[in-house]
Amino acid sequence: MNKEKIKILGLGFLGGVIPLTAFLLFSKPYSNHQDTITGKTKNSNLNTIRTNLNSMPTATPTDFVTASEKTLNSVVHVTTIIEKTTFQRDPFYEFFYGPGAGGREFKQRGQGSGSGVIISENGYIVTNNHVINDATEIKVTLNDGSKYDAEVIGTDPSTDIAVIKIKAKNLQPIVIGNSDNVRIGEWVLAVGNPFNLTSTVTAGIISAKARNINLFSNNRNNNGNIPIESFIQTDAAVNPGNSGGALVNTRGELIGINTAIASQTGSYTGYSFAVPVNLVKKVMKDLIDYGIVQRGYLGIKISDVTQELKDKEELPDLKGVYVAEVIEDGAADKGGIKDGDIILKIGSKEINSVAELQEEIGSRRPGDKVSVTIRNKKGDVEIKECILRNKEGETKLVEKEEISKTTALGATFKELSGKEKKELAIDYGVKIKSINAGKLKGLGLKEGMIISKINNIPVKSVEQLTSKLNNTKGGVLLEVITETGRKEYVGFGL
Repeated sequence: MNKEKIKILGLGFLGGVIPLTAFLLFSKPYSNHQDTITGKTKNSNLNTIRTNLNSMPTATPTDFVTASEKTLNSVVHVTTIIEKTTFQRDPFYEFFYGPGAGGREFKQRGQGSGSGVIISENGYIVTNNHVINDATEIKVTLNDGSKYDAEVIGTDPSTDIAVIKIKAKNLQPIVIGNSDNVRIGEWVLAVGNPFNLTSTVTAGIISAKARNINLFSNNRNNNGNIPIESFIQTDAAVNPGNSGGALVNTRGELIGINTAIASQTGSYTGYSFAVPVNLVKKVMKDLIDYGIVQRGYLGIKISDVTQELKDKEELPDLKGVYVAEVIEDGAADKGGIKDGDIILKIGSKEINSVAELQEEIGSRRPGDKVSVTIRNKKGDVEIKECILRNKEGETKLVEKEEISKTTALGATFKELSGKEKKELAIDYGVKIKSINAGKLKGLGLKEGMIISKINNIPVKSVEQLTSKLNNTKGGVLLEVITETGRKEYVGFGL
């Protein structure tokens, strides 16, 4: 070995020995040593660190398996057929044989799919209104592969919730939780059928509560359907087909119905939204018991307290919801709430957004008494007692028998006023007041249309029409007058 090689080797050796020597000299020894106070031998610093780590509380592993097993058999696949029917008149036949004679029907068919959640052993299922809206045929597939035809029990466009029913027994209903208790950061599972992939489970956390994304803004119409949005926001992956499926906590309890995603592509890109189950419970119970939602209103126009509003109205803080206007003779008016008041609480629950207030009031019925904590313009905090009223200003619930007299096949009807008859130059007919998922909507009928004849018999009252539609078996021909006064004919079978 020449001198050059020896020099390189020596430098390499020193490069290792010098740091090692310094480490041994200046660091504390790791061997066991005797405690100068107790005289006992104690472990090294490393062992002390290990002991401290072991004594710290450890996070409990999140168990998604149990929650999934509890949920999968309670979530169903909902498929729909959407059939649009148009009727082409034949003037030649009508001249000889009367209106509607010789006409031809043309049908266009489409398909849709989503999810649903079993809520009772005897076949009631909750889903989204938009999943079954416009459907003329609804089928439900259970997790074991068995299939059933479903009927619509009722729909609520304001919350995008619907209830359907299948003829089955001994089903496995989901355990219903309490959405008021969910916390931001809590683990959740989304269970549904995205892209027709049945029984799919995805995981995420609660990202936000009481989120308003203006999803139902188009549902506001002349009949006063007011959107109620107070979504649970999660980052669990939700895609087309998950709509109507379950959002559950790690105990397998239903805390929301998956409804929407925030996306520019139509597929999941980060956030999804679910209707909280406490609101769903009230809606689905009303739909099962009455066929419609018995919704209570405070009778106020409200807005969030923003920094701009705080400065303008000289408010002390950003808490609560601002009352912009009190509707005359409404629940708030009769309870003593004034324009400019700030609503701080409903009952014992603090309210800090329009969405929270809508959710809290939306879960109540007409006739319910609520305590409203407000701060008035003087800065005084008061509690007002308000009795909620429906859209017509009544505090009593509408009985199911009364509802059945004005509804049929998903539509609600009302009598024509004398002015309307005069404008259309007719002596009979009833008007479609509202229309939800069902046979008539699938045929293309809309709110505001007038049904003047059924099977060539003049329609002179709402009860006459609903009785015919609810009890007829076989073919039906309707003479319909559009809002422009044009007559059309719609034929279908019952």
